[in-house]
Amino acid sequence: MVYVVKNKADFDAQLTAAADKVVVVDFFATWCGPCKVIAPKLEEFAATYVDKIVVLKVDVDECEELASEYDISSMPTFIFIKNSKVVEKFSGANADKLEKTINNLTA
Repeated sequence: MVYVVKNKADFDAQLTAAADKVVVVDFFATWCGPCKVIAPKLEEFAATYVDKIVVLKVDVDECEELASEYDISSMPTFIFIKNSKVVEKFSGANADKLEKTINNLTA
């Protein structure tokens, strides 16, 4: 399941609830073409790796504070959080890189 974050408090609560799972955060915009292209793959990965990852989506226009906190300047940008620390970050709708990163962090 992919969860769309409502605000910073919601984001923080989701991070806490994720416990020891890897959190994949997709910073996106509703007007972003590449974001729309990668969305189905993200849904697929969320289902495939349901026991290992939590997928959060953050709309940069709705959650500007979070986008600023994580220094997001292009969409989509994916950050990977493990044990409350950012362990990986990249921009671009690259499904192969996304899956490889998930595999590496959950191995």
